[in-house]
Amino acid sequence: MPMRGQAGQARFAQTIPQQPYAGLERRIEEELDGVHVLFIVACPLYSGLMAQSRPTLADVARRAGVSKAAVSRVINDAPGVAPQTREHVRHVIEALGFRPDPVARALASGHGEVIELVVVDDPAIFGTSPYYGRVTAGILQELAGGHAQLRVHVVDEAGARALPARMADAVTLGVLLINVPPALASEFHDRCAQVVAMSPSAPGVPYIGLENAEGARAAVAHLHETGRRTIAALHGQAGNACAEARREGYSRAIREFGLPDISATGKFRREDGYRLTQQLLATHPDIDAVFVGCDLMATGAMQALADAGRRIPADVAVVGFDDSVIAECATPPMSSVHQPVEAMAAAATRAMVRRQLAPHWRCVFPADLRVRQSSAASSQDR
Repeated sequence: MPMRGQAGQARFAQTIPQQPYAGLERRIEEELDGVHVLFIVACPLYSGLMAQSRPTLADVARRAGVSKAAVSRVINDAPGVAPQTREHVRHVIEALGFRPDPVARALASGHGEVIELVVVDDPAIFGTSPYYGRVTAGILQELAGGHAQLRVHVVDEAGARALPARMADAVTLGVLLINVPPALASEFHDRCAQVVAMSPSAPGVPYIGLENAEGARAAVAHLHETGRRTIAALHGQAGNACAEARREGYSRAIREFGLPDISATGKFRREDGYRLTQQLLATHPDIDAVFVGCDLMATGAMQALADAGRRIPADVAVVGFDDSVIAECATPPMSSVHQPVEAMAAAATRAMVRRQLAPHWRCVFPADLRVRQSSAASSQDR
């Protein structure tokens, strides 16, 4: 069920010296809603801390015979460590004289502790996708009024593989993952004290979820109720947990209503929506509705329909997924399954700030259909 309550207030130490990241990536710093934000794009790998004579977190882990993640959990008083082990690690910390290094524990420009947002995608897509903007807004809303910061890593999958080991000692509040493959998400969870994914991931990895299958099924049911009988679907790429759940919801609905499965698969991109819709019209010219697994992809589908001379909704109805601002701004306004992205990102942030994450933690939000002009009843139903 969704998490409720007041926004968490994060208050942390503010003075952070020196920059372990300088010169190693492209950095964009901004002040948004009173929260310092650092965007790191391209391949944000950093070389680690300079060698120091004082003991490190890795030294504590070796001496205690535990993982660095376990030591980090003890330091941050986070769940996931047995009481006996926790006490043993504390004794080792005291014996070695270990003190957490603020350089490793906060942003290079630091004003406080940090939420790390790791996004596996093209940096150009990050800058134009409504979804990423809404995630960022949700995090900032939750951090507003405190001294915590947001750092954004936008990387390709190859660049992301090096991040868990390089970030482990530097994570403070936690890591929020988007589009990170399950195996890599599991590594983040093993190495970092607080990790949460924005969709179901590897077993044990905490996640924020949405009732994606139920939302997709509701979209198809709505189209069926308004007289549509040849309902195609544009799905997101294989391996994307949200896309696969929405595909399952579509499949469940067409079986329930005895409809043909007319599907195409691509990325959640506008250009893919356009291209795939052109292909569907060529092979299935009789389609009278399209369910699209992402609003951005759906705008491409709507453009392809218009270019083919198909009227929306008179000839072909369209329903998207996300209920982003582009759904309301589309022509005609687009019906879409609502995904409360800002609230989901805020809930993930709140759980990290309050140290609530533990293995198998999850928070699942409902999905509901917002009906607009793009899926009005067909002529034979009016």
